[in-house]
Amino acid sequence: MSATRDPIMSLRGVRKTYRLGEHVIPALQGVDLDVPAGELLALTGPSGSGKSTLLNLCGLIDSPDEGQVLLRGHAVDARAERAATLLRRDAIGFVFQSFNLVPVMTVAENVDYPLFLAGVAAGERATRVAEALRAVGLHEHAAHRPDALSGGQRQRVAIARALVKRPALVIADEPTASLDSHTAETMVDLMRELAHGQGTSFIIATHDARLTRRCDRVVALLDGKTTETLQ
Repeated sequence: MSATRDPIMSLRGVRKTYRLGEHVIPALQGVDLDVPAGELLALTGPSGSGKSTLLNLCGLIDSPDEGQVLLRGHAVDARAERAATLLRRDAIGFVFQSFNLVPVMTVAENVDYPLFLAGVAAGERATRVAEALRAVGLHEHAAHRPDALSGGQRQRVAIARALVKRPALVIADEPTASLDSHTAETMVDLMRELAHGQGTSFIIATHDARLTRRCDRVVALLDGKTTETLQ
């Protein structure tokens, strides 16, 4: 992955603390990070290292106490709720460990739902849903409901749902934790192909070595500070 590509997401001097009674807990301590377009980045570290806090900042769900979060070079603030909501809707996709699919909806309806909420016209939605399902190899399962799918297929639906908006950035929280080894490796290869082929950036929080060894870069968090490893 070229280091000269402009970053989609940047953190500059980011600090975040939480209070637990009288105790102040430093979650992030002066983190700097650039995520170039089309990079598959793994975020690792033990529980309590700051991974969830960093994901929340990059996903514009929370804001730092100090420092800046920049999307495509522009500073953003999650406290500006309407602007942050629109950016999350249009520029950021999310993939969760538990899939978070709507059980009464078909695969196509689950993938379509973010576009419906964004007010995209029905014809455009149908085209983009079909494209997203083909990209993850599930176009033949469009009419199925989630309970008819395997765990790996459900995770593919979740990836398609994140990608159907054509976001600049996808944030994934332990996406392979509940998958068997073969399915997990297939999922990582799919995300890598989408990152390199479509230019979508991925930030993936994980403890899974099957995933990290296939990523472009690994950022390790410990006590709210980062170290990086080139793959």
